[in-house]
Amino acid sequence: MLSIESLCKSYRHHPAVKNVSFHVNKNECVALLGPNGAGKTTTLHMLAGLLAPTSGTIKLLGEKKPDRRLIGYLPQYPAFYSWMTANECLTFAGRLSGLTKKKCREEVGGMLEFVGLQESAHKRIGGYSGGMKQRLGLAQALLHQPKLLILDEPVSALDPAGRFEVLDMMRELKKHMAVLFSTHVLHDAEQVCDQVVIMKSGEVSWKGELQQLKKLHQTNVFTLSVKENLKGWLEDKPYVSAIVYINPSQAVFELPGIHAGRALLSDCIRAGLTVTHFEQKTESLEDVYLQVVHA
Repeated sequence: MLSIESLCKSYRHHPAVKNVSFHVNKNECVALLGPNGAGKTTTLHMLAGLLAPTSGTIKLLGEKKPDRRLIGYLPQYPAFYSWMTANECLTFAGRLSGLTKKKCREEVGGMLEFVGLQESAHKRIGGYSGGMKQRLGLAQALLHQPKLLILDEPVSALDPAGRFEVLDMMRELKKHMAVLFSTHVLHDAEQVCDQVVIMKSGEVSWKGELQQLKKLHQTNVFTLSVKENLKGWLEDKPYVSAIVYINPSQAVFELPGIHAGRALLSDCIRAGLTVTHFEQKTESLEDVYLQVVHA
């Protein structure tokens, strides 16, 4: 669907984006992650056609100069004419996107219902909350039924309930189009994305499937709790290393792998220890993200 090769953007002598390459497949949701100043928004602006790249190529459906009506874009801070109603705003946006007046009349009501603004359709936007404006921005990005939806921090202005609803919408939307979004809320990316692209200092630090990223950075850290005393006994096991005691009966340590975990449990049983808890630490996306960004 979308292919980016060696994309660069410089402002005078300052390179904001350096040799960024990745792709987005049809019906796929890709999360663009990275700290402030990593170049995420600049990259999205180039993909949406709002900035011209210094160098590199952008292809949408194989075309270097695609029809911009194939793209839906929601900026981080959507701006509207405050005197317009949501109905008027979407009709205006639809006409700019090439829809006929008849098509706008047919689509606007359903789109406002999809984003949960049907009851505020005739209310002036100046009275909208930040979350309502974010929903309206999503509606205008979707109204013309794009093939690629680009979202810059789509849940930044929403409360937890609103975030959940927008993420649910994104799951539904990727059945019909490709979705590329940037976010700082890593848990949200984990819920909906198929691929992640992590940027740092204008460059891609890592890209690929989320599960592959987690597997690559999976640690062999385990926690063991027993009713008896572990101190003195656990240190005798040659396959156990980097032991940290939380208390005499609970320890965190490293093992070569899960096979060593099975051996440890067998040793516990033979020693007459009563195991109350044993688990391998699971890396969250936040843990992995920090490893990649600070590498």
